Order: sequence, then C-alpha cells, then structure tokens
Amino acid sequence: MNKKVIISISIVAILLMAFVIQKFNSKGSDNSEVLTEVKRGVFRMEVTTTGELDAKNSVQVLGPSGLRRAQIWQVKIEDIVEEGTVVEKGGYIARLDQSEVGDKVQKEETDLQQTLSQYTQARLDTALELRKARDELINLKYDIEEKGIILSQSQFEPPAEIKKAEINLEKAKRTYSQAVGNYKLQKEKAIAEVDEAVAKMMDDQNQLKFLKGLAEEFIVKAPESGMVIYRRNWRGQKQGVGAAISTWEPIVAKLPDLSKMVSKTYINEVDINAVKLDQRVEIGLDAFPEKKLTGKVIEIANVGEQKPNSDAKVFQLQIEVHESDTTLRPGMTTSNTIISGELEDVLFVPVESLHSQGDSISYVYKKAGLGIVKQEVFLGQSNSDEVVILKGLDEDDVVYLSDPEGMEDEKVKRLEGSPEQLTVSN
Repeated sequence: MNKKVIISISIVAILLMAFVIQKFNSKGSDNSEVLTEVKRGVFRMEVTTTGELDAKNSVQVLGPSGLRRAQIWQVKIEDIVEEGTVVEKGGYIARLDQSEVGDKVQKEETDLQQTLSQYTQARLDTALELRKARDELINLKYDIEEKGIILSQSQFEPPAEIKKAEINLEKAKRTYSQAVGNYKLQKEKAIAEVDEAVAKMMDDQNQLKFLKGLAEEFIVKAPESGMVIYRRNWRGQKQGVGAAISTWEPIVAKLPDLSKMVSKTYINEVDINAVKLDQRVEIGLDAFPEKKLTGKVIEIANVGEQKPNSDAKVFQLQIEVHESDTTLRPGMTTSNTIISGELEDVLFVPVESLHSQGDSISYVYKKAGLGIVKQEVFLGQSNSDEVVILKGLDEDDVVYLSDPEGMEDEKVKRLEGSPEQLTVSN
C-alpha cells in the first residue's frame, strides 16, 4: 500500500513540474527577448542620401537666340513633346508663343511701308529741286551772254553807258558763279537726304527680315538626336507647357547623353566633412530594386544652400555612375551610400541596442549569465545602422535590442576614464 502511495505522489509531482515548466515557457514566449552578439571586424563609415539621376553631359535645346535684340524678355512654351520622347536631329521639339513677335513683325511691316514712301518722296523732291536749279543755271548763263552782247554794242555809247554795261555783265557772271556753288551744295544735300532715306529703308528691311527669321525659330527643333528631358526650375519643377523661358536663359529642354550618368544629391552640413572627392558609392534604384550600381563622388559644392521649407543647410554632390545601362533614365530616384571610411578590427553593435542617460553616458543592456547588466560603453564612429564600441564590451558579448523589463531603475555600471582618452585608427 505504501508503495502505491509513493508511486501516486511521484506521478503528481512530475505532472506538477511539467505544468510549471510549461507555464514558465509560455510566459517566456510572451516576453520574448531580442538579443544580438557584439561583432568584431571591418566597420564601414557611411553617409546615405537620396538623389536623382541625370546625364553627365547633355545638349541644351535653346529657344530663339535673338530675343534680346527684339526686346522680347520672356516667352511661354505653347506646346512641347512629351518628356522622354526620342527625337532625331532637326525633329520637332516645341512651339513657343509667337504673339509678341507677331505684333513686332506687323509693326515693322507698317514702318517699312512708311520708309519706302519717304524714300520715294525724297527722290522726287530732290529730283525736282535739282532740275529747277539746273534750269536756273542755264538762264543765268544766257543772261551773261545777253549782257556781253549789250556791252559789245555799247562801244560807241557814252563812257557812262559802257561802264553800266560792264557792271551788268560782271553782276551776271557773279550771280551765275554763286548759283553754280549753290547747286553743288544743293546736290550734296539731296544726295544726303536720299542716302538717309535709303539707310532707313534698308534698316527697316533688315529688321523685318530678322523678325521673320526670329519667328521661325519659335518652332524649336532638335540640334542633335536624343531623348527630350524637360528643363527644371530652381525648385526642381518640370517646365512644360505654359512655362516661360527668359532672354537670359532661353533653355527649352535638354538632350542628355545617356551613356554617362550622374546622381545629383544633397547632404546635410553635419556630414560634409566626412565626404571627399573620389570616395566609393553604392547606388540603388527605386525603380529597379534588384539593380546595384557603383560610383564615386566627382563634385562637392563649396557653398551650402537653404533646404526648402527647412532650416537645414545642404551641399550639392555629384556622383558619377560607373555602369552604363539602357534602363537608366534622367529623373530616376537613387539611394546613395557613400563609403566615407573603414575601420579594421573593431567592435560594433546595432544602434538600436544603445541607450543614454543624460548627455554624456551611453549604455547597453548586456546579458551576464542568468542576469542582466546595465553597462556603460564608450562610443566611436557610427553609421546609420551600427556604432563602434571603444570600451565596455567584448567580442561575442550579448546585448539586448529591446528594453528588458524591470531594469529601468537599475544603476549603470560605469567605466573608468573617458572616451576622449581612447583612439581608434583605421
């Protein structure tokens, strides 16, 4: 009987232990712990940015070149082919609003008609005046001959009559001489008036010819074969139908060379010191997530600019894409990871495992046997995902990525010294 009792008690105890273990495991699963090991290896310092693809080289499609001469300061785009259209050299790209240049052509045609009339009038007037002057010279010449005859016939007259005849002949000669001089001046004046009328007429003709030629340039054609990409304003907005081009920047569109692409991007001023020319870049495409491209930094702006709707200052970068791919198009969004440096043989943990107390103490929750330690750590370089540990952890230590329960009031296990006393070389 005692043996049966002992067996029954043993069975009950085993069942009770199984129940307790099951409840414990069930509780553990409800409060699952997310852990990670401290890693040792090569640590990459990175700067990540979002950019936009553009052609490294492109041909600008320009509007009319003589807008300033015509005193036309702004012209609207009335029609333009769809962005991305491939055009041949000499093919149609856009039509600009011709209303202003049309008004100027009409006015110049009216002005030309007036100058033609003035030219004709000047020729007629000068011809009549010179004919009258020539007739007067002929009459004065006849008057000299007449006065000479009177003088020759007065040789038997009294001396007074002879003297009078001599004076009249001299007056006639002088009048004729003055008339000849006046005729020369009158002729020069007539030539100048006609020349002025001719010059004005030719000027109006040339201006009309220029304006008509300018009007033809309002039909914009491709200077080279390529894909049409719209011009963008300083806000990055596409300038399509209804947009205006100015005299100082008459760019209608661009024809990019798609064989060499760049990613144009901006970085915050806090990261500018980490970026250098020729640094390696890993490039991803939002449109093609499976594509992985490479490149390098080829241009860094010397002057920052204000980011729209923000107080942050940013610097423009250009990243050259090494690969040539027919699927790459201007305007595609890129994710750029700039490799700003690498550290050999260092410890690092995910940034999610870090916590801070005040402004100066950083710590992690480290697993220590069956317990947990709130361990201070000294930090080194960091990137968007991980941070270097200078002191406080060892390789293969295990830290929590989530906050363990009941540890909020635990004290931080402090380290001796300070982060500034430690150095980590690449």
